Amino acid sequence: MTSEKDTYKTIVQAAPEQLYKDRGSKFYGFAFPVTSEEEIKEHLNALKKKHHSARHWCYAWQLGKNYENYRANDDGEPNNSAGMPIYGQLQSYDLTNTLVVVVRYFGGTKLGVGGLIQAYKTTAQMALEASKVAERTIDVVFQINFDYPEMNTVMRLIKDENLTIVSQKMELNCEIHFSIRSKDASRIFQLFEQTYKVKIKKIDA
Repeated sequence: MTSEKDTYKTIVQAAPEQLYKDRGSKFYGFAFPVTSEEEIKEHLNALKKKHHSARHWCYAWQLGKNYENYRANDDGEPNNSAGMPIYGQLQSYDLTNTLVVVVRYFGGTKLGVGGLIQAYKTTAQMALEASKVAERTIDVVFQINFDYPEMNTVMRLIKDENLTIVSQKMELNCEIHFSIRSKDASRIFQLFEQTYKVKIKKIDA
């Protein structure tokens, strides 16, 4: 598991509104941290209310710690002239759990496909440049169960391996949930599995 990517990048908070102008058209750029499609819909609906007289609300998003889900939407602009240039910026910044929306007010002059691609790309870039990016680790959560006499052994391992305790129940039968970076998960699992009178299993965080 050592070669497995166990970090991802996302933005920490919504970016301030960005404005890009080209031949009368105004493009407003927004970036939001998101973790679900439900959140994405809420942000889109809010922007459509705020900018109700705009012509297009084009967007792209990427979700999942492993970057597994994404979508790009041209919202009436020519095919691949808006959504994909926005998505390209998400890829360029290597971001996930992020939504970028570009709202366009038509200024009376057509920009052509090339002009649109440039405008949407630039506005998305401005929104992401204005965002604070953070790198997060992909963690695995384990549950261990043991009897109270094994407490010292278990706590020493937790301390030595610098594990993060998520929750603990210290009674006659003890239970601890702890998290560890994905790349170290196999080694830690084996360590506890080989520890006398300790049971370990992976759980969903």
